[in-house]
Amino acid sequence: QVQLVESGGGLVQPGGSLRLSCAASRNIFAFIATGWYRQAPGKQREFVAEISSGGSTDYAGSVKGRFTISRDNAKNTIQLQMNSLQAEDTAVYYCHARVTALYYWGQGTQVTVSS
Repeated sequence: QVQLVESGGGLVQPGGSLRLSCAASRNIFAFIATGWYRQAPGKQREFVAEISSGGSTDYAGSVKGRFTISRDNAKNTIQLQMNSLQAEDTAVYYCHARVTALYYWGQGTQVTVSS
């Protein structure tokens, strides 16, 4: 069983920043890629960002230039630095790790952007 635990969510004002972290129960080097999805109320889960085992990154167009994904293989953690947050970023953020098409998921952490 693979355990993924997110932390760092909370309430932030528009224009503010948050840093999410995901702790994995096994070495993330074994996964093809790790990253983040998010789901807002009444909407489908959408891709946010991913980092491959080789270190390449991919971002959704809506967050590109504002979010940065990184990893620490030694600590088995994945981070998502979120800057210039907007109300549209409000969602539950889910950490994932995958081997080809097989995904493992964390329980999610709430991010709320509001004045």
